[in-house]
Amino acid sequence: MWTIIIILVVLWLLGFFGPRFSSSFPKTGNLVHALIVIAVILLILRLLGVL
Repeated sequence: MWTIIIILVVLWLLGFFGPRFSSSFPKTGNLVHALIVIAVILLILRLLGVL
């Protein structure tokens, strides 16, 4: 579970800051932002002990 959350956060950061550093970096759009919301929800549920 933690691995998935960390991967999603890293991908979100790359999608957010990547195009600023390199114009050839693909723009991921809203998909990564939706994934980070899912990752945050999973993290909160994990910390609360629901999962």
